[in-house]
Amino acid sequence: MDIKDILSKVDHTLLSPTATWEDIKVICDDALKYETASVCVPPSFVGLCADYLGGKIPVCTVIGFPNGYNATSVKCFEAENAISDGADEIDMVINQGWVKSGQYDLILSEINKVKSACDDKILKVIVETCNLTYEEKVKITEVVAKSDADFIKTSTGFGKSGATFEDIEIFENNIHNNTQIKAAGGISSIEDAERFISLGADRLGTSRIVKIVKEQGLL
Repeated sequence: MDIKDILSKVDHTLLSPTATWEDIKVICDDALKYETASVCVPPSFVGLCADYLGGKIPVCTVIGFPNGYNATSVKCFEAENAISDGADEIDMVINQGWVKSGQYDLILSEINKVKSACDDKILKVIVETCNLTYEEKVKITEVVAKSDADFIKTSTGFGKSGATFEDIEIFENNIHNNTQIKAAGGISSIEDAERFISLGADRLGTSRIVKIVKEQGLL
């Protein structure tokens, strides 16, 4: 697979709680140079990124992050605020307790409310697969596919593990509409990126792929 094709699917990500604007500018410059799908940054940097990038690269941010147990009204406010600041894409974390208690109707309702708050911008739903059983992964995939969201996403990158190939296979096998797939967390090699894409991932949430391309002079 051509490295440019891989990079075009990368949400170039920096969500460290100690990230500075200087750090964020570096990933913005990288995204421009390597033509990634987006930059994914903390909400407080969305406005600065939107101004700095000037619409050349989409700005993605996270809400209900990383635990997902914020009230739905708070997630909706976060989404509205991020869009107002210039975000083009929103990655929201579901309430995992609702999964554990089988309250899938609440999850579906919340996703749709957040999507409505996104003003037609892209919404990706983070389900934190490392905390779910196989059966829960299947069910939540079906719920997200039924919702108005655009993507289902594996992980925050702050859990005990990130995306696995099995996760993507589960998503791919249980989505029966146009919902897309994002693999995120722990994607640390070009080979892994290629495998995730071959299994059905439409986006990759990672900081390491661009770093590898820079270090190895692949472009």
